[in-house]
Amino acid sequence: MSEFKSKLPHIGTSVFSVMSKMAAQYNAINLSQGFPNFPVAPELVKNYEEVIKGDHHQYLPMAGSPRLLVEISQKISTHYGRNVNPEEELLVTAGATQAIFTAIQATIHRGDEAIVLDPSYDCYAPSVELAGGKPIHINMEADFSVDWNKVEDAISAATKLLIINNPHNPGGTVFSEEDMLAIEQIMQRNPHIYLMSDEVYEFIHFEQKHISVNTRKAIRDRSFIVSSFGKTFHVTGWKIGYLVAPKYLMDEVKKIHQYVVFCVNSTAQMTLANYLPQADLSQLGEFYQKKRDFFRGLMKNSRFELLDCQGTYFQVARYSEISKLGDVDFATEMTQKHGVAVIPVSGFNKDQHDDHLIRFCFAKDEETIIKATEKLCKI
Repeated sequence: MSEFKSKLPHIGTSVFSVMSKMAAQYNAINLSQGFPNFPVAPELVKNYEEVIKGDHHQYLPMAGSPRLLVEISQKISTHYGRNVNPEEELLVTAGATQAIFTAIQATIHRGDEAIVLDPSYDCYAPSVELAGGKPIHINMEADFSVDWNKVEDAISAATKLLIINNPHNPGGTVFSEEDMLAIEQIMQRNPHIYLMSDEVYEFIHFEQKHISVNTRKAIRDRSFIVSSFGKTFHVTGWKIGYLVAPKYLMDEVKKIHQYVVFCVNSTAQMTLANYLPQADLSQLGEFYQKKRDFFRGLMKNSRFELLDCQGTYFQVARYSEISKLGDVDFATEMTQKHGVAVIPVSGFNKDQHDDHLIRFCFAKDEETIIKATEKLCKI
């Protein structure tokens, strides 16, 4: 038998899977993987029960439930003042990850380059590589800000795509107006590149307000914008997201989408179509800000240095006063010895550089946060 040749020989099990498995093995409180552990809205559950009892168990149209697409377009209009054509500029996907993967496959050709800002979510670079492209990794600054001059210096004739994540996971930063202007200037000076804006935490922002590419007329016609119902409605296991793009880009994405999944979960789509009109998305930031402040308040007596958190439901911390271990070894010790699982931030960096930072997820109920912080304050 001939040797099977891997298309991703350097890729192993993700750090999220490793830490969650270790958390279960050592019965540790899991603040590593980014999933909420509290109930979803009762109205959403009620809608799901009604849909399950109805006749919504067969394939939906490839692009998504027509009703849901209309509701998404209304949501975009309400929150961002942008009018999108639900039939031509929207696509319901099997989670944000599938939206990212499929859009990259449609955009990147063999030899193309895509700029990735590290630390970055782990699906970006492999998706580029599977399309035959080359990820160009640029490290963010120590405070998770971006030196846009470095980004522009990395652009070449081969560059096809710039990938951004705003609000940013794991850093918890939110781009300012100055950041958005810098992106626009880069796009204007380089008309051969496209933008992918991963905005799955779009409604989870605090003092620094999130600015969506949906609001940026200068660049949105060259942009893919990714959103996630899983993050917005605490239903990560539903794996429902959506993509916004102009028709000429979306037509190419749909060609690939139809052969990846064709269409996605019908009952979840119909439930969201019923629920979205009554959901008050403007309250989500306040909801998570209370959790952030609760977590940070309980951590005041710990030896961890908590970095600024402007958005997402993640808190990055420096542990230099506690240990000299590298972040992977420290995260392992945290899980096995201290009973709290966390994510080492170096796992988000292509070069694995280690700034001795770990990431906590505070999308947990109060009991879990209290139990976890009690352990963390004893370290």
